[in-house]
Parts: sequence; C-alpha cells; structure tokens
Amino acid sequence: MNGDSSLQARARIHAALGDPARLAIVDALTLGDASPGEIAQDLAMPTNLVAHHLKVLQEAGLIVRTRSEGDRRRTYLRLQPDALFSLTPPSLQDAERVVFVCTHNSARSQLAAALWRDRVGGAVASAGTRPAARVHPRAVKIAHRHGLQLDPTGTADVADVVHDGDLVIAVCDNAHEDLTGPARPRLHWSIPDPIRANTDAAFEAAYTDLAGRIDRVAPAVPHIPRQN
Repeated sequence: MNGDSSLQARARIHAALGDPARLAIVDALTLGDASPGEIAQDLAMPTNLVAHHLKVLQEAGLIVRTRSEGDRRRTYLRLQPDALFSLTPPSLQDAERVVFVCTHNSARSQLAAALWRDRVGGAVASAGTRPAARVHPRAVKIAHRHGLQLDPTGTADVADVVHDGDLVIAVCDNAHEDLTGPARPRLHWSIPDPIRANTDAAFEAAYTDLAGRIDRVAPAVPHIPRQN
C-alpha cells in the first residue's frame, strides 16, 4: 500500500477537501477561474488564510495557477477537474440567455457560442469588448472541422448584445478585467488567446478547453429558452 501513488494522491485530495473553507474555494472554482484576491473577497476570508488553503489545494493537485494575459501581475486559479470527477457544480441563477464574451469576438467567444448551441441548445450569443471586423479564419476552420457553423462577418459589440437577464461568461482575461457594470461577467474562463500563436493546434486547444468547460457548466445552468 505504501507504494500505491494513486491511493496516496486520492488521500491528499480527500484531506484537502476535509476543510469547509477549502471546499468552498473548490466550489467557487468549479464554474470559473478567479484570482486569489477575488476568492478572498467572494468568500469573505482573510488573504493570508486564503493563501494557506490555496497552497494545500495546489499540493493536492486540485488547482493550478496561470498568469493573466492582460495584466501580467495577476495570477488566476484554475480547477483541475480530472482530480475530482465526482464534483458537482453548484446551480446558477435563472438566465434568459448565455452570452460568451472575449476581446475581439473573433475566436474564443464565437467557438464557445457555437459549442453551446450544438451541445446544450437554448438562447446563446457572443460579443467582444473591441470586436474585430471578421471572425478569424482559423476559428471558422476549426468550427467546420467539428461540424459547427460560424458566420465570418458575425462579430458584435458587448454594448449591443448584453442585456439584463443574460448569463455573461468571459472567455478571456482582458474581457473579465475590463467589463464592469451591467455587463460584468458572472463567470470567467481563462482561455489562452489562440490568435497569438495563430496555429491550428492553438485553435484546437482552445476548442477542446471550451468544450470541456461547457460540459461541466451546462448541468448547473437552469433551462434556457430557445431563440425564436
């Protein structure tokens, strides 16, 4: 038994989740990424106590840290879902529509909306804080590869799309950090920008990341009516 690394890893996970505060942090990260400061604010916990709990969770393999692509001084926490298959995400409030937002509305948010429409259904849209003139050709290519359709000219501004009652999900760091007020995202997914690498592999990685997150979040979203 002493040589069973898998058993020891599972024991570390169970031990890490044995504290209510750490379980609350995992619950918060189940549906979206967050910075340590955001966790402290949302859970009303002292920052030094949050740092201790995050260290335990990271050592147990439950979370990883990534640098923001926007403000490099920021660190975001991401749940490692494979470490805890049985984790059930908390339910979200009712929403009339899901809106995925990124900076240019040319790749990540477009792919996310197409994936949601295909896998979940219901009213869904996408928008950008500084929308580009067109959807990136590689995003269109990857979508077609997976049987999804994207309108190459179908970009839109957040101000023209988001309204009260929407479940707004930011799929990039810049949108999460820039948006305030009524358009403030309810969830944040720290998806690396595939346009920076501009390779099929980068766009495929973004697609895979988005697909996995949508599969995890969809059961927590109440029924959303279909678009007319």
